[in-house]
Amino acid sequence: MEKLRARRNTLPIIMHLLVWLVLIILPQIIISRYSGNNNFIAWGFYINASIIGVIFYINYFWLVPKFYMNNKKALFLLLAIVVVICFYFILDYSNHLYHRPDRDRRIVEEIQEETRESRFQRPPFKLMQIYGYSLLSIVIVGFSIGLRAIEQYTASEKRQKELEKEKLNSELAFLKNQVSPHFFFNTLNNIYSMVAINTDDAQASILKLSKLMRYLLYESEHGVTKLSDEIEFMRNYIDLMQLRVSQKVDIQIDLPSKQNDLKIPPLLFIPFIENAFKHGISYREKSFIKVKMKTSDNKVFFSCENSVAKEKAEKRDENHSGIGLENVKKRLNLLFAGKYDLNIDSTPEIFSVKLEIDTAK
Repeated sequence: MEKLRARRNTLPIIMHLLVWLVLIILPQIIISRYSGNNNFIAWGFYINASIIGVIFYINYFWLVPKFYMNNKKALFLLLAIVVVICFYFILDYSNHLYHRPDRDRRIVEEIQEETRESRFQRPPFKLMQIYGYSLLSIVIVGFSIGLRAIEQYTASEKRQKELEKEKLNSELAFLKNQVSPHFFFNTLNNIYSMVAINTDDAQASILKLSKLMRYLLYESEHGVTKLSDEIEFMRNYIDLMQLRVSQKVDIQIDLPSKQNDLKIPPLLFIPFIENAFKHGISYREKSFIKVKMKTSDNKVFFSCENSVAKEKAEKRDENHSGIGLENVKKRLNLLFAGKYDLNIDSTPEIFSVKLEIDTAK
């Protein structure tokens, strides 16, 4: 990350150096072609290039950000013209000190002759000099505006991405904090109901609960976890829930047994299973819960289907899926936008969920 930041900070400097290298060398190569003078690194040109650089950076560091970017374009234009005029006189004085007027005039005449402009009336040399300087000034000012605008847009995009990342992290933390207490509360209720029925089963449940709590406290603190760890957590949860269900409940579990190093967000599938036990268990009639998962390359295929107990179906409303499932939907949107497919089918008798996730980055 630090290397990436350093590279981003160095890139603008390299761009500035390359641009000025071209601006310094290219014009002199062209001039030397017509003047017959290959010594294009004269002191006079260095002074001219320095003056051009000062004009650029006055605009780049002061006029553009302070006035142009703050919608004070009229004042910016006025100040830019003043700066250009002031430095024109300095540039003109520099030309008189270090350049021979007859040589400059000869260069212009040769260029006119080659471009077949000699047949027309030639404008005065001084007028051409002013015209060339004005055109160069427009290019310099425009380039400073364009470069500053690009950098401001890039910085704005970077800030926007950082804000979105901070928002994502805060929302995920909020959603995870909602999931954990909700699940923990239901699990404690299950253990409480088992204590009076079977002490041994209660002890086994407490042991499994300790593993669940360890996962919640440590693994879920990370943004991602191994799929194999998540599967182990799911098995412990289902084993814990099975201790309190009757023989009338048919629970079918088909989860990958081999180690899988795919990375996924923790506690992503538990709300579906929790919802199945909450709404699919009936103590009056036969009911079922089917949980399946398989993987292929970087994809995870998960399904959870359960019967809907009649005594609970009567209490269902539009929000029967509960906080847990809503949190899962939000987490999927935040983490796997465009890379997941979630289908929830709800009927009076059966509630089913099918989820496909592409974990590839």
